[in-house]
Amino acid sequence: MINRNLQKKIINSLSQFPVVGILGSRQVGKTTLAKEIQKSIDIPSIYLDLELPSDLNKLQDPELYLGQYKDTLVIIDEIQLKPDLFPLLPALVDLDRRPGRYLILGSALKDLIKQSSESLAGRIIYHELMPFTLKEVGADKGTINNLWLNGGFPDSFLAGDIDSSLTWRHAFIKTYLERDIPQLGIRIPAPQLRNFWTMIAHCHGQLWNASQISKSLGVTAPTVKHYLSVLEETFIVRCLNPFFSNIKKRLVKSPKVYIRDSGLLHALLMTRSFNELHGHPQVGNSWEGFVIEQVLSRLSIEGKGYFYRTAAGSEIDLVILNAGRPPVAVEIKYSSSPRVSKGFWNAFEDLKCQKGFVVYPGTESYPIGKNVFTLPLAGLDRIFY
Repeated sequence: MINRNLQKKIINSLSQFPVVGILGSRQVGKTTLAKEIQKSIDIPSIYLDLELPSDLNKLQDPELYLGQYKDTLVIIDEIQLKPDLFPLLPALVDLDRRPGRYLILGSALKDLIKQSSESLAGRIIYHELMPFTLKEVGADKGTINNLWLNGGFPDSFLAGDIDSSLTWRHAFIKTYLERDIPQLGIRIPAPQLRNFWTMIAHCHGQLWNASQISKSLGVTAPTVKHYLSVLEETFIVRCLNPFFSNIKKRLVKSPKVYIRDSGLLHALLMTRSFNELHGHPQVGNSWEGFVIEQVLSRLSIEGKGYFYRTAAGSEIDLVILNAGRPPVAVEIKYSSSPRVSKGFWNAFEDLKCQKGFVVYPGTESYPIGKNVFTLPLAGLDRIFY
């Protein structure tokens, strides 16, 4: 069992909030985490998996059923399959505002947030469970390469060999397209969405260009924007927004788009091995997306991540903002001897950064300019000091 960093945070939240939500992609480990939490706490609990007809049937009259468990933590998995629970939960919570009433798990961000933010305002806190991170599995060279190539979904990362891992990822993509998306009530033809997903993989780490992709797919720009929102809201794609700090400069306004899990990216790019990855034209962008996910997984609740780019060529791959602190510049290079461009230094000055890091696949940290240091993956916590 690999301990998830989120476990302590969720247990702490259960001691403060009546409802705690765990959001994340399918197969990312939400159920396993919930059951580990269930075993580790000292209060009575029950677990309902709404994908099981027997558990779903128990909630035909949810008020009657849930009313029996006033002194029990009720864990509800795949809650998006029973959306009529959201108007009921606030009423049940208001009858007894003690913390730790409900732990809800869901795979669809938009529906959960939209419905529960209105009815459960002030009663709920959300945590996002990401695929495995280096902080959870270790940061030695072999583990880094395994996590980068195969991704952080538990069944892919823990597969016995590359072929087994790749087989699982292709099965995940097929199931996501043919079952998970229709189950969420989203009506998009699976072949069309797969073509779009593959295009995003080939544009990984680049600026979003709806018109270009719509022409390639033969659909309208609003249609591809809808496809992108579906992938983003089901935790498959990350849209990294630009940082606006100086209205006098001409800033790029389009987001950069990444496949969040590097293993899924490599499956879509038909990259089987580390040697094939090294020879792929997307290797640098793949490394960039992998590092961004590792950095963002360590953000505090109030922390934010952006990129910065101006029309004049000033650019930083990742700008980290923490409340009350100056921005931190993070450049990402897949090179054993990384260098930064003049555009980085201009951006560093534009944003008045007090420190910056160049994350690279090496093992040493050394200065490459005033307040800017190279940083191996094992040292990512330095970004937040």
